[in-house]
Amino acid sequence: MTASVSTSSTILAAAIGAVLAFGTLASAPVHADPQARGKDRREQRSDQRSQKQEERYPNATRKAPTGTASRAVGKKLEQMNERYSNDDMAGTRVVAEEILADPKANDYEKAYAAQFASQAAYEADDVQAAIDYMQQAVDLNALDNNSHFGAMLNLAQMQQAADQNEAALATFEQFFAGSGSNNPQDLVMKGQALYLLERYAEAAQVIQEAIAASDNPNPQWQALLMQVYAESGDTAGAVRMAEQVAEAKPDDRRALLNLAVVYDQAGMTDKAIEVLERLRAGGQLETAAEYNQLYVTYLNMDGQERKAAEVITEGLDRGVLPPEHNTYVALAQAYYFSDQPGPAIEAYQKAAPLDDDGETYLNLAKVLFQEDRMAEAVQAARQALDKGVKSPDDARAIISAGN
Repeated sequence: MTASVSTSSTILAAAIGAVLAFGTLASAPVHADPQARGKDRREQRSDQRSQKQEERYPNATRKAPTGTASRAVGKKLEQMNERYSNDDMAGTRVVAEEILADPKANDYEKAYAAQFASQAAYEADDVQAAIDYMQQAVDLNALDNNSHFGAMLNLAQMQQAADQNEAALATFEQFFAGSGSNNPQDLVMKGQALYLLERYAEAAQVIQEAIAASDNPNPQWQALLMQVYAESGDTAGAVRMAEQVAEAKPDDRRALLNLAVVYDQAGMTDKAIEVLERLRAGGQLETAAEYNQLYVTYLNMDGQERKAAEVITEGLDRGVLPPEHNTYVALAQAYYFSDQPGPAIEAYQKAAPLDDDGETYLNLAKVLFQEDRMAEAVQAARQALDKGVKSPDDARAIISAGN
């Protein structure tokens, strides 16, 4: 009779999913906040003045309009600016709406007001309204190039945040067609839009262009490219990028965890363990999922059960691994398959009361039976029957043999 290890692959899958989440878009390193929510208003106005002095889109095919504010609407524009500067977003939106509805307002004034209305709506978590206002600002086609193309980028990112991924990509396409931008950050944002649409080959090409165009590529862009490769099944590309990210950020815990995951998925188990043990030695395994990944990797290797038991025990002692059923079962299996029946029995004794049914009691009874601890085996078999098991005959056989 042997204890089951069928839970190992399930634990491994959960561990991999948990670690990949660090680099998934849940953490979103290449997403800019669509409109710098909460940013100091004076800083924003300073940014806007800088943009007017420096043309950000010298390759634009669009000829910038020359519209300006009129005297008729100028007072309302001043009022809107003042409310915005005082963080009165509700008031900002009210005045912006008045300008948008004013028949005397020209397209420039309406586009300008639509941007402010979008900001106000966004900060009130009215995301769809924010998108609609920004779309209006773009469609009016009346702002200077810096503002017009900046509005497009904001619109695309808000659409993306609202899971309107097809619309976001269309906006990015419109942006690049008109702006002539070769800014690596802009390219990465488009690459992310393609990634979200599962157009992996195109996403990889665009992100590669961004990395090649940058003198100092952001490691987060490389991490995104790694994800693209991983999702598309290009294991070699994922490994290559994960190694580059980790090399660029040798002390970055997240980069190393992702590297370990990619190694594991590529079947490079020894390298995955090397990275995880490096983190463990530095006290940098900080979550249950990270400990799970290491000890399950050991459990899935021949002859490494003692190491698995060592990792689990450390995780429990540190309070990182929870003292729950799955943890104790894994510990029991690690001891059992490393020929340490005594500690295995102790771990099963902790796990069995925490199980929803009697399966763990049955495994405990089997190990006790093998160790000729008959009275305890019979008791565990009876507890297994009381809680319910899939194979009650196994429990009855132990009870019969012990009587």
